[in-house]
Amino acid sequence: MKNDTPIAVTSRSFSRHPVLRAELEEVYSNVKFNDEGLALQGKDLIEYCRGREKMITALETINEPFLSALPELKIISKYGVGTDMLDKQALINHGIKLGWTGGVNRRSVTELVISCAISLLRHIPIGSREASEGGWQNRMGKEISDRTVGIIGCGFIGKDLTPILNAFGCKVLAHDILDFPEFYAANHVEAVSLDELLQRSDIVTLHLPLDDSTRDIITAEKLALMKSDSIIINHARGGLINEKALKIALQENQISAAAIDAFVDEPPTDLEMLSLPNLLVTPHIGGSSEEAILAMGRAAIAGLDENKIPTADYPPAG
Repeated sequence: MKNDTPIAVTSRSFSRHPVLRAELEEVYSNVKFNDEGLALQGKDLIEYCRGREKMITALETINEPFLSALPELKIISKYGVGTDMLDKQALINHGIKLGWTGGVNRRSVTELVISCAISLLRHIPIGSREASEGGWQNRMGKEISDRTVGIIGCGFIGKDLTPILNAFGCKVLAHDILDFPEFYAANHVEAVSLDELLQRSDIVTLHLPLDDSTRDIITAEKLALMKSDSIIINHARGGLINEKALKIALQENQISAAAIDAFVDEPPTDLEMLSLPNLLVTPHIGGSSEEAILAMGRAAIAGLDENKIPTADYPPAG
């Protein structure tokens, strides 16, 4: 017998996914999907969720005003792994249980990091652009094999990325507020300070949550530490790299190139920056493989029944 608890699904991509819809409706009979594709925030989000005891949320902001307006809401399940849009203390204050599964999209992000790193090393974006405009310049690139790669944030994605880099013969450096000695030893990872990582790495890739401790963790001063032929990749959260500083670093060739999948404002509006030949931009697709979407959706469905009130270490920051 199906559960008749009223459910709200705010996510647009979940709502239009036929497999996830069907699997959720196998369990719950009273589901409200975001079929109009609305970008729900503030009062619109409150009205959409009114009368619902459980919800599946993605990028919507869940804060004190939202929870105060919906005393009937008991459980929130997260579609995706990012939690910077959730006010954890507000959830605790209202006794709201959270369903969250970390790392379900890690391979999707890992593969995008590798593909972008190779693309930039081999000058594929600019070469493709030139060829499409009638040019035919053979640009000599570099191989990813045997390069030094610095991973800032060695959580689920950092740990998934490491053995793949090992397979290419890369030297892997890591910087994290936590220590993972057994993982580092087993995977030939050298733990270093942030400054040393930036100074030594050919490729720097960020895999951090966004909070007060990580916002603008890469400033103009930090970019100045990097090699002039190095690459930086942010497929985590907008705001980790100071975008104005990155733009200047790319324009002045302080670093070779960057690949950015997440911006402070999306879509970004600095068209001058987006048109830079040494910047590879993707529209926040890190976790958007078919396989990752299914994994995140199924984790969100499970989270409607497998959940707990957040604590100081749940969900973890990594």
